[in-house]
Formats: sequence, C-alpha cells, structure tokens
Amino acid sequence: MDRRRALKTTTVLLAAPVVATQLAGCTGRLKSFTTWKDGQQAVLELLFTPKVVQDNPWNLSQVIQHLAQSIEFSMQGFPALKGAWFRSSIGSAAFAVFNARGAMSHSLDEPIPGAPALDASQALKTAVQRLLDAMEAFAQFNGTLRPHFAYGELTKPQYERAHLMHLANHWTQFQAKTATA
Repeated sequence: MDRRRALKTTTVLLAAPVVATQLAGCTGRLKSFTTWKDGQQAVLELLFTPKVVQDNPWNLSQVIQHLAQSIEFSMQGFPALKGAWFRSSIGSAAFAVFNARGAMSHSLDEPIPGAPALDASQALKTAVQRLLDAMEAFAQFNGTLRPHFAYGELTKPQYERAHLMHLANHWTQFQAKTATA
C-alpha cells in the first residue's frame, strides 16, 4: 500500500467515529417524505398552511429557495465543490450514514458553497413555485447528474433520497403559523 493510500485510509477510519457521533442526533426522518410525490405535496401545502421557521435566521421563503438551489445544482452543477479527496472519503461516508439511517442532519442555516444569496424579500408563492419546478425538472431529468458538493457522485435514486432527506431535515424546523390579533 502506498503512503498516500495508507494516509487516506487511516484518516477515513479515524474520522468515521467522529462522523457517526456527530450524526447520532439526526433529525428529519425520511418517513416524512418516502416518495418524491410526498415531498411535492408537502411543498405545495406551504401555500395553504404557511409555516414559520424556528432557530434559523432565514425566513420560510429563503429555506425554500435553498432547497430549490440544491435540486437545481444536482442537475446544473454546484458552484463550488469540496476537494475530491473529501468527496470520495468523508463526504461519501457521511452520505452512506445518512442513507442507512434514512435521515440527514446538517447546519440548517448554512448556504450551499458558492450559491447566490437567498432573497429574504421573495414572496413565498414564488419560492414554492421555484422548488416545485426544480422537483419536476429533476423527476424528468435524464441527463448526467453533477457531483454533489460534499457527497460526490450520486446516482439518480441516491440523489432523490438525498433531496428527500434534505427536505425532511429542514421540515423539522417548521412550525404552524399562528394567527395574530
């Protein structure tokens, strides 16, 4: 085994317990969105039963824009990628853990690296339509999917699962909007 491969293997093995420990508190169970249709329906329902976002400086429209960006970038290419070494080791290991658990956990207020800023003044209806359009485009997409900025190469079923887990993770911070007097 050459030195580079040995170092890579050792680093991945040492990092694995850290990744697993950090993921122990995963939220956003996939059971909330077991199919693409479930995800689309939940997004559409935001127009009729708006939510508020807790523990995040982003408003609901910004969260929805962020989710749309993620899906769009899976088809167009992410503006910035983590290094190839990261994507093929730590990133792919993180996706494997998320996939096995059926849940993702990530910083819910962290933008996608290199992505355009989220527009706090954008109407919810516009953001929801963008996300629904991105979801429909992804469902119909037959081209080559672009590497995820952290997880690396994913198949279409893997990307679909990642997107559903991403939706579910963000849905954990949504609460019913209460009427104010």
